[in-house]
Amino acid sequence: MSNAWTLREALRARLAAERGAPFYSPGSQRVAMVYPSPYRVGMSSLGFQWISGQLADAGFSVERVFLPDDAEAWRHSKLRPISMETHTALGQFPLLAVSVAYELELAGLIEILELAGIPPLRADRTPGHPKILIGGPLTFSNPLPLGPFADAVLLGEADDTVVPAVEGFFATGRFDHVADLPGGWLPEAMGERLPAVGRAEDERLPARSRLWAPDAELHDMFLMEGERGCHRACTFCVMRRSTNGGMRLVTPEKLLSYVPPDAPRVGLVGAAISDHPQLVGLLESLVEAGKGIGISSLRADRVALKPDIPRLLRLGGYKTLTVASDAASQRLRRTIMKGTTEAHLVACAEAAREHKYRTLKVYMMLGVPDETDEDIDELITFTRKLAAIHPTALGIAPFVPKRNTPLDGASFAGISLVEGRLSRLTAGLRGSRAEVRPTSARWAWVEHKLASAGIAGGHIAIAAVHGGGTFAAWKKAFKVAEEAAERPWRGWEGATV
Repeated sequence: MSNAWTLREALRARLAAERGAPFYSPGSQRVAMVYPSPYRVGMSSLGFQWISGQLADAGFSVERVFLPDDAEAWRHSKLRPISMETHTALGQFPLLAVSVAYELELAGLIEILELAGIPPLRADRTPGHPKILIGGPLTFSNPLPLGPFADAVLLGEADDTVVPAVEGFFATGRFDHVADLPGGWLPEAMGERLPAVGRAEDERLPARSRLWAPDAELHDMFLMEGERGCHRACTFCVMRRSTNGGMRLVTPEKLLSYVPPDAPRVGLVGAAISDHPQLVGLLESLVEAGKGIGISSLRADRVALKPDIPRLLRLGGYKTLTVASDAASQRLRRTIMKGTTEAHLVACAEAAREHKYRTLKVYMMLGVPDETDEDIDELITFTRKLAAIHPTALGIAPFVPKRNTPLDGASFAGISLVEGRLSRLTAGLRGSRAEVRPTSARWAWVEHKLASAGIAGGHIAIAAVHGGGTFAAWKKAFKVAEEAAERPWRGWEGATV
C-alpha cells in the first residue's frame, strides 16, 4: 500500500463525508479553486465556498485544491497536490483561482504552488503553466505582496466580478479585461497603482455555502451572511463603516429560505452580525427548527442589551460565550472608537453564569497605540472582577496596523514589549479563574511587516519560505530586503518595502 494511495484515500473519505450541493460538474472550462491553508480551514471559509459556487453556477467546471495537511508526506510520496473532485494535478488546470485570507497565508500559497511544480513567481512561469487569479479578504487591506504571484487580482467583493474575469480569460487566454472591472488589478501592467476595492450589488446577498463537512473547523455547519460590512467606526478595523457602504442587511425571511432542511448547524456570518436588528427572531426560528447555531462575531453591548442572544445561543449548542473588548482599558477603547464598556462585559459574564456556559472568552489586543503598563494593570483588575463572576479566558492578539484604516502607519509595539506585557498580565491573573490565551508576538511582527510592504513583500515571502519558513528566516529576509533597498544598484528590481 503506497503512501500516495493513502493520501488519495484520505481525500476520497473527506469528499464522501461532505453534505450539500457539490460544486463540480464535468466541463471543458476547468477552474481549480485553491485555498493556501488546509482543508479544515478552507471549508470553513464562506467566501471560498461562495465564489466557488458562483463559478459553478456560471457553468465552469470547478474543483477544489487545498494545502495538504502534511506537506512533508506529500513531498515524500512525490504526489502533486490534486483536486478533491477528480484527483487532477494542480498544474494541469488552465486557471487557478486563489483565495487568500491574511498575510501569513502567502507562505501557504508559495508552498502549494511549489509542491505542484508551478513556479510561484509570475515572471518565472511559461505559457504552459496555469494562470493565477487571486482574491479574498487580504485584498481589502494590502494586496501588494500578492503582486509577484498573480496574473490578476480582484480587490474587495468579487461577487459581481469573478465570473466576468473568468469568462474573459477563457475567451482570450488573457486577463487584460480585468483592468476594466471594479477592483481589477493587473500587477505586471499597473505596478503599485491600486484601484478602489470592488463592491457587490446588494441583490446578490447573502453569500452562502453549499457544503458542510465534519472535518471543517466549523464542522457540519451551513454558513450564510446575515449582513455584510459594518456601520461602526473602530479605527483598527478594515471593515469599518467607510468600507463598501457600511452595513448591508439581509432579512430573516430571505435567510431562512436558504437553510437546507438537512443541515445540522447554521453559521451566521458578518462583521457585525450581532447588530442585526432582527437577530433575536432569526435565532429563535433556527432553534425552533432544531438547528445548532454558530455566529461569527458578538458585540458585548448587544449581548448586554439583548439577553435573549446568549440564551438562544446556549440553546443552539454554544458552550463558550465569546465577545471582544479589543483594548486593555476603557481609555484605550475610547481612543480606538470601540463602544464596549466595563458594564457591558460584566453583563456578558453574568449571562455566561446564568446560562451555564463553560467559559466567557474576551478577545483583545495588546500593543495598541498609546498603551501603558497602567492600562495592563487596569485590565488585570477588571479581568479578576469578571473571573469572580464566571471563568474567563482572554484571547490576546498583538495589535497589527492595517492599510485602509485610520491606524494605517501606526507603529507595531515591538515583540519584547508585547511579550513583557503578556508576562505582566499572566502574573497579575495568577490564582484567579482567568487564563490568558495569546497568539505569537513574533508572528504578529511578520504579519505587520507584510501588511505594510509593497510588491517586494512577495519576494520577501519567497526568500523566507526558501530559508525554512521559521521566524528567523522571515527576520533575515526582511533584513536583506531593507539593506538592498538602501543600495538600489544591488537591490531587487522595482522593489519597495
